[in-house]
Amino acid sequence: MSIAFTPGDPAGIGPDLAVIYSQKVNRQSLLVFTDPDLLTDRAKILNLPINIVDSDNTYRPGDICVYPVYTRAKAVCGELDSSNSQFVLDTLNEATKHCLGSNSEALVTGPISKEIINASGIDFSGHTEYLAKLTGTKKTVMMLATEGLRVALATTHIALKDVPKNITHSSLRDTISIVNKSMIKFGINNPTILVCGLNPHAGEGGYLGSEEIEIINPLINELNSKGYNLIGSVPADTAFTAKSLEGVDVVLSMFHDQGLPVLKTLGFNNAVNITLGLPFIRTSVDHGTALNLAGTGNINLGSMKEAIFYAQMLINNAHENKKA
Repeated sequence: MSIAFTPGDPAGIGPDLAVIYSQKVNRQSLLVFTDPDLLTDRAKILNLPINIVDSDNTYRPGDICVYPVYTRAKAVCGELDSSNSQFVLDTLNEATKHCLGSNSEALVTGPISKEIINASGIDFSGHTEYLAKLTGTKKTVMMLATEGLRVALATTHIALKDVPKNITHSSLRDTISIVNKSMIKFGINNPTILVCGLNPHAGEGGYLGSEEIEIINPLINELNSKGYNLIGSVPADTAFTAKSLEGVDVVLSMFHDQGLPVLKTLGFNNAVNITLGLPFIRTSVDHGTALNLAGTGNINLGSMKEAIFYAQMLINNAHENKKA
């Protein structure tokens, strides 16, 4: 059974990733949800041979198995076109149906442009939120991982001014519960989760903010009394030091840019975005559309390989758990 892959925006490097990855001898079997003509055109630009095939169980270099979803306008490398916004969402819709129907065991997503999708009149805040809505999932958690570090987020793609009101007892409890349960899929039972504070110095005893005293710390105590292994709340400016991370399996950041700059500094091009809480496995590259690199061949497959590696690892772990 294959892994579904949606390349993302057709003007970016997503199609390049599919074409270049197909040249590898040792690779996972992918079912690419896109326009076959888009891949053919991009392969010509890259001067690479491809062969669109019906079977996803082929490993000959250049073979690409495609589930056809057609663009609304001809894609031009590096030039975003809002006419293709619905096409991008259609690839996600079809790939999700495949995963929900157990026709694919995981979904790997390529980079999209949230800006151009919104410019087309479609309200879109990101892959994570869209897939949650598409699958009727009440709560998902965005987590990025690279060698030696995993960072989960209590809030994702919202304005910084809206973060505090979204740090609630119930929302944070659900987030920590999903992270805790999901780590079993990584082979980690009773994970150690380091929880960052929201405010500088984790609130400085209430002097710099009250969320830690009123919400975060009481919840940590409550969950630890139920068998969780939570540390915190910890000031974010020291949370990522080597000593602080000793024995930690996951860091929970309160907002997007609190934890991800650290992770991407450590592992950019070798990190993976994982959505926890969905009814199927979903991983993604950790970079954007890189419009200036589309069609040049001058791209790094590191994050693509990591996304596929993690997807396959989680698939294998799921199979092992079923046997147990």
